[in-house]
Amino acid sequence: MNFLKKLLGMAKTKKSPSDESYIVVTLNDKLMPIDRGEIYGDPLEEFLQAEGIGELTGGGTMQHASGEIEYCDLEICINTDSLNDRQIKMIIDKLESNGAPKGSVLTIEKTGEKWPFGQKEGLALYLDGENLEDDVYKNCDSNFVVEEIKRLISDKSELVRYWQGEKETGLYFYGDSFDVMYKSIAPFINEYPLCKGARIVKIA
Repeated sequence: MNFLKKLLGMAKTKKSPSDESYIVVTLNDKLMPIDRGEIYGDPLEEFLQAEGIGELTGGGTMQHASGEIEYCDLEICINTDSLNDRQIKMIIDKLESNGAPKGSVLTIEKTGEKWPFGQKEGLALYLDGENLEDDVYKNCDSNFVVEEIKRLISDKSELVRYWQGEKETGLYFYGDSFDVMYKSIAPFINEYPLCKGARIVKIA
């Protein structure tokens, strides 16, 4: 069974009856709370205020029982009772411009209406943390794996998405195409000892 737990990275405001409309943005991005705020939350809050659309009122990060992040979300209060398509499109465009992956969803709480969105595709590399030779763990470095993959897929950002589990370590990368990323890193994955037996999964 898929047990999840919620990590709150932003205080939730108490909702009160009013003409305001709330929407929840579920981002298919494996980000910790601080990174979620920097990449999506802060830019979106600035955008909402500048456009007079509303304000960001909360956010959270959902985790599996293992501690691996499943997704993160943001709560937005819209300053109107009738949320229009133009406002929704503007919010989605802003999130996509900040890198929102495929599989993300905007939900209007009052009606339950859902708007799928996202453009980036995601690749997860799970390194075997227990079955390789001791010398491999001693002489190889997961930080080098991250740096080399980011170089190969032309990712110049400083952000590192990862999860340290009991039996494996997950490294997450996002780009325009999963297939292109996979082909770019395949030779390195096949040659570097620490990547022996690693799992590669499409996550967006």
